[in-house]
Amino acid sequence: MNPFAILLALFFIVPIIEIYLLIEIGSIIGSFATIFAVVFTAVLGAWLLRIQGFSTLRRLQQTAAQGGIPAIEMLEGAMLLVAGALLLTPGFFTDAIGFLCLVPPLRRKMAVRFFQRIFRFPGGGSSSGGFQQSQSRPQHSHRPDVIEGEYRRDD
Repeated sequence: MNPFAILLALFFIVPIIEIYLLIEIGSIIGSFATIFAVVFTAVLGAWLLRIQGFSTLRRLQQTAAQGGIPAIEMLEGAMLLVAGALLLTPGFFTDAIGFLCLVPPLRRKMAVRFFQRIFRFPGGGSSSGGFQQSQSRPQHSHRPDVIEGEYRRDD
């Protein structure tokens, strides 16, 4: 299916789900409790987002310091941005998706699966978050498509 069509469908479906849930939950627990719940989930989500963001940043720095590629951590950071936007959007459906993105093992698994699917990596990532180099590639830093040379500009 076309990605534009999926986004367009989500643009219409998600608000309908949100309105339905707000009406149903509001009729069960009352309007004041519903408003309180929506505000509470936004505040709780912002607090958890801050904690998870610093944790992900720390892992990103550790992976980079060890010489690894922090691809998983970078994707997790992007997922945290999406989670933050979803948690600040009023509603229970978007909050549920946002909170799912805040669960570290689930977020990491989604990031690894994303890279496995996009780049067709059979093993996922290493424990440090960077992808391991394939055994078929040479382990030295010289790549055959790089030509060493010097450049001088004469003006």
